[in-house]
Amino acid sequence: MKNIPKVVFILLVVTFLYAPILILAVYSFTDATTIGAIRGFSLHNYVTLFTTPELRDMIIGTVVLALGSAAIATVLGTMGAIGAFYSKKGPSSFISTLNQVPVINADVVTGFSICILLVVVLGISKDTFIPLVIGHVTLSAPFVFLSVLPKLKQMDPSIYEAALDLGATPARALRTIVVPQIASGIFSGFALAITLSLDDYFIATYTKPATFDTISTYVVNATKGSQTTIKTALWALSTVIFVIVVLIVLIGNARGAKKEGATA
Repeated sequence: MKNIPKVVFILLVVTFLYAPILILAVYSFTDATTIGAIRGFSLHNYVTLFTTPELRDMIIGTVVLALGSAAIATVLGTMGAIGAFYSKKGPSSFISTLNQVPVINADVVTGFSICILLVVVLGISKDTFIPLVIGHVTLSAPFVFLSVLPKLKQMDPSIYEAALDLGATPARALRTIVVPQIASGIFSGFALAITLSLDDYFIATYTKPATFDTISTYVVNATKGSQTTIKTALWALSTVIFVIVVLIVLIGNARGAKKEGATA
């Protein structure tokens, strides 16, 4: 009886989080044009999603941007974490403090600041995609830093020192000893950077070229328009993204459980 309130609370939270997504998923398989009137089963929204050039180019562009900016952010965030970890206490604390600023700062402030610095002050054209990529790297790199640093703290520092004593150069010891031990943190940071890039709206709004749209900016603009087929196709897009995320989480948990079982 004591556990009933806890169970009810958890069910309410789960329902609040997932009910809207599940409703969109249900409606994405119907001919309905608005939420509230379920019609017959149909795959029209998915056909529209994958056959409309505008939607297809938008999705491909968003994914390419996410992968590219995440790769750069992962390199910079990992280098920053390694540098902070092996620095003295003063510089290490200073770097860690600076890293917290973009994390806490509002995205709208970051996007507007990058736009002013790169476009207005430095005169870099937004048509070059440089401001957009820099904005997403600035958004993601601090989170990669936070993903890698705990793995460095868990690592046995004597292994790196032993490699140096055995004649390895610092670069080789870093590549063959440190990086493999923090690989899970690097991968987590890379995955988080992709998620942040896909989810970003404010930075993309201020820095993207006028002819380019990410999923977030496109969805916001589409909800203001009058094209019903495009709006309902976005229900299908939301469902596809949700299914991909669920599969990634399930696969990751299964691999983690298998690894823990093998270790035990």
